This record gives sequence, C-alpha cells and structure tokens, in this order.
Amino acid sequence: MVRSTRRSSCCIAIALGACLARPALALDPRYPDWPCQQLKVPGIAVASVWTGPPMEAIDPTRPADPKDAELVSRLAARRTPIEDARKLIADFVVGTREEKQEKARRLFAALYSTLNAQRDEVMSGIERFSRKQKAMAEEIRGKTQKMRELQDRPNADPAQNEELASQLLWQTRIFEDRRKTTSYVCEVPVLIEKRLFELASAIQNDLGADAQPK
Repeated sequence: MVRSTRRSSCCIAIALGACLARPALALDPRYPDWPCQQLKVPGIAVASVWTGPPMEAIDPTRPADPKDAELVSRLAARRTPIEDARKLIADFVVGTREEKQEKARRLFAALYSTLNAQRDEVMSGIERFSRKQKAMAEEIRGKTQKMRELQDRPNADPAQNEELASQLLWQTRIFEDRRKTTSYVCEVPVLIEKRLFELASAIQNDLGADAQPK
C-alpha cells in the first residue's frame, strides 16, 4: 500500500509539473497573472476598429444614451446574429448626412464603451482565475511534500497516506480540468473585440453607402 501511495504521489507531481510548465511559456512578464497565449492589451484602441467620422475622446465609463440603451444592448450581445445587427444599425442610422454621422458617432461611442467594459471585466476574471490556479498549485505542492514526509516515517500510517493521496488526486483532477478551460476563456476578449469591429464596420458601411454617387 505504501508503494502504491508513493507511486500516486509521483504521478501527481509529474502531472502538476506538466500543467505548470506549459502555460508559463506563454506568460507576458509584464502581466504575471495573465495565462493566455494572446498578449494582454488593456483597452481596445479606437483607431483599430473605427475609421469613420472623427470621434471625440471616448469616455469608456460613460453609459449609453438612455434612448439608445436597448439598441446598444441588443447589438453588443453576441447571441444577436451579425446580419440582424446590420439591419438594426441600418434602421437606426437614417436621416440627413449630418444626422446620420451624429447617430453613427453616438452609436459607436456607446458600443465601444459597452464592449470595452465587458472585455476589461472578462480579462480581470481571467487573471483572478489564474491566481486561483496558482494558489491551488501551491496547495498541491504542499500536500505532496507532506505525503512524502509521512511515507518516509518509520511508523507511517498507510490509511493516512491513502487518504491524503486521494485528496491530492481529486485536487489535481480539478486543477487539470480548469486548466483545460483556459484556452476557451482566453478567446472571449478576442471575440468581444471582433464583435466591436464587425459592428463598427456595419456602421461605417451605412455611412459609405450614403456617400456614394447615385
């Protein structure tokens, strides 16, 4: 039984070492809690998603105009198909050239503030997740070391060793399952930025169509 427990301890240590080594290669040293392979870029640059009418400085904390809030919420939600979003935008950006430009700027500013805030929140959540993983890794290391010390005692208690081994196996399984979700959650900020780019393109396309000679 002692030999079996020692083997379990070694397997846990090897698995933990593999789990920790792989993401460490992708970490940006400026952001030690950022576990994603994608570089962490705080805040979406307006110029990377908007080439329409000049925008005044956007306050990312400013809420959407109450009369536009429902539309912004529907457009920002990824469950709204992009084709439906384009139709909603086309129905909103109407009027004279000046009116369309004003509506376009207002709508983009609200979408930027909403989606940029969502992205920031998701990225903060990813870093909290990473810190919890690091804390769990340290706990597993500590328990592994404790089990090894117990095994090396002349009067080692097989039942105690087996109980600790079971705890370690369960914790390591949870750790590994959570690690496997990292690649998925790391895609969410990218999807949010892509959504903003698609919506901004739809707004600008409506303005461009209006400017084309008939």
